[in-house]
Amino acid sequence: MADCLFCRIVAREIPSSIVFEDDHMVAIKDINPRAPLHVLIIPKRHIATLNDLTSPDDVLVGELVRRAAALAAEHGYAERGFRTVFNTNREAGQSVFHIHLHLLAGRSLTWPPG
Repeated sequence: MADCLFCRIVAREIPSSIVFEDDHMVAIKDINPRAPLHVLIIPKRHIATLNDLTSPDDVLVGELVRRAAALAAEHGYAERGFRTVFNTNREAGQSVFHIHLHLLAGRSLTWPPG
């Protein structure tokens, strides 16, 4: 989608700090980090919200979650702990309408979140 920030990042129209990429996803450093490690794991295919997922997307979502765990391990946070978050729609804090998984680690994370 031409007006989607993450589609433009995937297309390399907007620069970003890429920490991982494969055929299905890209992982970038968040430009407004909320933890020492704050990475966004973004599917390359545009999907607006979790509400738009279908059963064929199950594999993709699993790959996003497994990549988050792998990135946490690569940065030394697997044993200490990390958080993964999908925000869906505005009231939940979704500001870019292209699904993305937040990976946060490196500080104590409270519950419930804000």
